[in-house]
Amino acid sequence: MFKIGDFSKLTKVSVRMLRYYDEVGLFKPAKIDDFTGYRYYSAKQISQINLIVSLRDMSFNIADIAVIIKENSNEKLEEILKVKSEEIKNNIRAEEIRLKKINSAIKDMKKERINMSYNVTLKSLPSYRVISLREVIPAYEAEIMLWGRLREYVTKNNIPCNNVAYTTHHDEGYKEGEVDVEIVMGVDKLIKDEDGFIFKETEAVEQAASILVPGDYSNLAGAYNFLANWIEENGYSMSGIPRQVAMKGPWNEKNTEDYLTEIQIPVKK
Repeated sequence: MFKIGDFSKLTKVSVRMLRYYDEVGLFKPAKIDDFTGYRYYSAKQISQINLIVSLRDMSFNIADIAVIIKENSNEKLEEILKVKSEEIKNNIRAEEIRLKKINSAIKDMKKERINMSYNVTLKSLPSYRVISLREVIPAYEAEIMLWGRLREYVTKNNIPCNNVAYTTHHDEGYKEGEVDVEIVMGVDKLIKDEDGFIFKETEAVEQAASILVPGDYSNLAGAYNFLANWIEENGYSMSGIPRQVAMKGPWNEKNTEDYLTEIQIPVKK
């Protein structure tokens, strides 16, 4: 079971929306502690919340989503999506994003889905000497601006760096809008902090569940789903903030299929 904040991070659905879906009866937690009132969620619920989010992004309202979830029929869902697609074709250009999502969903239902399987590794994470840049940015996608600033700073100041580089998100859960993001890059030695660039030693992690995710960043959602199920099925729980380690990306690979990201989630029994 996962606390609401941890479940939010794994599914990229904000804590606020999870509580709202609970209140309206659309998506209930797997368990509510009778004494504390804390909500707990299961990894097996991830596929359903992903469907709810997709339908929400396609502009279906709560009542319609509830009917679709209750029907639990791919044929019925495909019929509904086709109707919605025809409606959007008559809307203004701003609706084209939703139209693409619906067409993509219909196409996906007509072909056999390929379930990716990952090799999970349990390993310790050592303490690193790093340069860190942490800021509240407008959205997760703006993280690339932080990396640009960090690379410019280390290049300008001739700071020797190594191959350690990863991102951590410090909010309680996934957020829509402004987010607290920290990026770090490994350095050979620690020097004086300057202009928001912090030099420090990270804390070692005794045990982390790790998987390598090849390909485009869109694969990360499915990878988090896989790793969440592995953690739950093997009797572990999250014990720290997940890291996304950028091993290959747009800075050294032209083809998105050649990207490589490692997800590291601290765990304990």
